[in-house]
Amino acid sequence: MGPHPAVAAIRLAVRRVLHDVLTEHSERVARSVSHAASARSCASRPAFAASAARSPLDPASDSERPLVLVACSGGADSMALASALAFEAPKLSVRAGGITVDHGLQDGSDLRAAEVAARLTAMRLDPVETIAVRVGRGGGPEAAARDARYAALDDAAERYGAAAVLLGHTRDDQAETVLLGLARGSGTRSLSGMAAVSGAAGRYRRPFLQLDRQTARKACMAQALPVWDDPHNADPAYTRSRLRHEGLPALEKALGKGVVEALARTAQLSRDDADALDTWAADADATVRDEAGRLDCAKLYGLPPAVRRRVLRRALIEAGAPAGSLFARHVEEVDRLITGWRGQGAINLPGRVEARRQGGRLVIRQG
Repeated sequence: MGPHPAVAAIRLAVRRVLHDVLTEHSERVARSVSHAASARSCASRPAFAASAARSPLDPASDSERPLVLVACSGGADSMALASALAFEAPKLSVRAGGITVDHGLQDGSDLRAAEVAARLTAMRLDPVETIAVRVGRGGGPEAAARDARYAALDDAAERYGAAAVLLGHTRDDQAETVLLGLARGSGTRSLSGMAAVSGAAGRYRRPFLQLDRQTARKACMAQALPVWDDPHNADPAYTRSRLRHEGLPALEKALGKGVVEALARTAQLSRDDADALDTWAADADATVRDEAGRLDCAKLYGLPPAVRRRVLRRALIEAGAPAGSLFARHVEEVDRLITGWRGQGAINLPGRVEARRQGGRLVIRQG
C-alpha cells in the first residue's frame, strides 16, 4: 500500500525541485572542472571527461553533493516540506538540513524554536540550526519580520554553502499575495505573486505553489507530525490574517469555489507578462540614453508607458532607492516629469534619491 495521497503529492513536488537543483549543481561542477581542465596539460583531460560525464543522480562524495536547506517554522506547511525533503533527499544523494528562525515576537518563542530544531534533527536532517533575529519596525510588523527572516536565511545559506533553500508557501499563500497586490493598486509584477524560484542565483525554491494548504496539513496528519499553529496567523491585527480568515472566505461565498485556483493562475499569467515587459525595458534602456549615459526625456516619452515606467524604476533602484520601499506612486511622480512636464521641481524618493528634469535630461542621484 502506497503513502497517503497528500504525502505522495508533497513528496513529488519536492522530488521535482531536487531534480532541478541536482541538474543545476551538476552543470556548475562541470563548468568549474572545464575551466580548471583548460589550464592543465593534455594528460589531465581524461579525468575531466570522466567527471563531466557523471549523471547528476550518480552517487558523489559529501563535497560534491549539494546541500538543500528547508526553512521550517513548525507550522503544517513547513513541517510537511521538511518531511518530504527528509524522505526524498537521501534517494537522490542530496544533503538535507533545516533552519528555524526565532523572531522573538512571542513569549517562549525560543523554546518553540528549539522544539522545531529537535523535530528536524529527528528527521535526520543535518545541519540543523536555530537562528534568533531582531525584528525592526520598518514597513510594518509583517514586512519587518519577513526582512529579518530572509536575512537570516541568506546568511545561513552562505555559511553552509547551500545550493537551495526550500520555502513552504502554498497556492493559498499565492492567492493572498495577489489580493494584497490588488489592494495596493500594484502593477503586473506585484500581481505575479511569489516566484517558484527567486533570490540570488535562484536560491529560494517554493515546491508547494501548486498545492493547497489543506494538502500540507493532511500530509502532516497522515504522518503523525506535530505542528504549531502560529497565533499571529489568526490575529486580525495583521492584514494577511484578515484576508485569510475573512476576505478569501467572503469571496468564495460570493463567487463560488475556485477563487484560490483562479488567483494562482492570474499570478502565473501576470508573471509571464511581467517577465516579457522587463526584458523589453532592459533592451530599451540603452536606446533612451545620450552619449554620457543620461536618460533622454524625449526618447523616454516615445516608449510605451509600461516599458517607460520599468526603465524609470530600474534607474531609481540603481541610484540607491530601496526596491522594497519604491512604490508605484513614486514611479508615477517621476513619470510625470516626462509626460506632464510643467517646470515642476525635484522629486524626493526613498533612499534619499532625487529625480529632476534638467536640460531635457532626467537626472537621478542620491543626496
